[in-house]
Amino acid sequence: MLKTLAPTLLLVLPNSCLLAWGWRRALIALLAGAVTSLALPPAGVLMAPVIGFSCLVWLMDGTVSRPEARRRAVFFSRFRLGWFFGFGYFLASLWWIGSAFLVEAEQFAWMMPFAVLLMPVGLALFTGLGAGIAGLFWRDGWRRILSLAVFLSASDWLRGHILTGFPWNSFGYLVADNLALSQTASVVGLYGLGFLVVLLAALPATLIDSTTRRQAILPTAIACVAVAVLWGAGQVRLTAPVPTAAAEVNIRIVQPSIPQEEKWRPENRQMIFQTLLDLTRAPLGGASVVGLPQIVIWPESALPFLLTREPGALYQIAQALPEHAVLVTGAIRVEAGDGPASFFNSIYVIDTDGTIIDLYDKVRLVPFGEYLPLEPLLTRIGLTALVNAPSAFQPGLTRRPLTTAGDFPSFIPLVCYETIFPGLSRRTGLGAEWLLNVTNDAWFGRTLGPYQHFAKARMRAIEQGLPMVRAANTGISAIIDSKGTAVGRLNLFQSGVVDGVLPGAAPTTPYARLGDIVYGILLFLSALAFFGPRYNRRSRKN
Repeated sequence: MLKTLAPTLLLVLPNSCLLAWGWRRALIALLAGAVTSLALPPAGVLMAPVIGFSCLVWLMDGTVSRPEARRRAVFFSRFRLGWFFGFGYFLASLWWIGSAFLVEAEQFAWMMPFAVLLMPVGLALFTGLGAGIAGLFWRDGWRRILSLAVFLSASDWLRGHILTGFPWNSFGYLVADNLALSQTASVVGLYGLGFLVVLLAALPATLIDSTTRRQAILPTAIACVAVAVLWGAGQVRLTAPVPTAAAEVNIRIVQPSIPQEEKWRPENRQMIFQTLLDLTRAPLGGASVVGLPQIVIWPESALPFLLTREPGALYQIAQALPEHAVLVTGAIRVEAGDGPASFFNSIYVIDTDGTIIDLYDKVRLVPFGEYLPLEPLLTRIGLTALVNAPSAFQPGLTRRPLTTAGDFPSFIPLVCYETIFPGLSRRTGLGAEWLLNVTNDAWFGRTLGPYQHFAKARMRAIEQGLPMVRAANTGISAIIDSKGTAVGRLNLFQSGVVDGVLPGAAPTTPYARLGDIVYGILLFLSALAFFGPRYNRRSRKN
């Protein structure tokens, strides 16, 4: 039965895509995008992109492109397919954002349907653009696959940069659940990895090409060999010894697991603060080493009050900290001036004297979550930001590593949303020895969101070759080494601490040195491969 099932699927699925028309074509594209998203955490179905991207190729093959057709008609026919594919992909992988609107349902629930539907509508414009431009360069054989990989990954890059950017669930994350394949990001970065994922996943679409059997099978065979090589190289990197940190310190991550709807109720303030203090005082455990200095980390906006305006709070923190320790905590910071007070989503570094020795204000804020774009216009129709503060947050001015007292190593701070941007984690020239991500994923409950967010933090560690410490209010908190391996972890809705020694930094990776230049080189080589044979044929004719 299995012997006949594979050939049957190999014929039925392509023919269904090639011959579909009208709303059926749109529906298949939407379903193909949704199937592709199954490769994202936590499902991690690696074969899903092969099915999804192959279907997209066959759908684009089935789009009538007469020689006399105008380029505009060709572009928009492929754009529509790419848009429906992207809509299915983002709807299936981002529906969980609606959970945030149910935390204070009486105020925000009415906005949920708009957010859940309008975000995929907008994000799918980028996949539509990528597919539309790829359609202008559509050729027989493997070249059409190369064209699709180039322009879909380029549209992903554009999505990560335009209008402050939103690179959530870029195509490179389709292999995020496979640590061996994810190691490729240390060389090519997120967008280069996305290019390779689309290319290798879509090459099996050529199996049905009307060429010789050898020509039809060869691209798929090359894709299989390439995946095996990348996986093998990743395994070699994973099995290499983890370097020892230049300055050995114990890390304690405190995860209080406070439900978001309980966080800001005045009657819970003391209970939440006491929970944080008690977990800070808990006996040393895990893989910690007695006698080492300690960095205690509380999550994003851990304190349910303004730290500098709460009498005695810094003193109680100082009393809870052990000797040779510092506390790094997320907190809301207020700055009063002549006009209205400004609020910041910040990170404080506090020593055992209760002194604030350094701080960082979040630079990249969440649109509609922490601030409202076009605020004067949108507030007129009743829209407000989800932030629980007297006003929207203000962005910080600069990104810089934070320093701590004594021999503690400096680190690059990333507050929640900032960890999804590859460029914000760049270690080159900063001298930082680790990455810190404080976050509050309690907004999204038991959904896909916290798992996807954790995968993005892990990818930053791989790209930069730096250990990542991630402190979440309610999971997933973890100490992650420079290869993306979690050496200590607490899952969703677990209250407790993660104890361990800070892993060492790996040698600076190619991506950390060059950034997206490596991805640019991949695109340049693709252009040579695409156009080179055509020019060679023309030169021989001349």
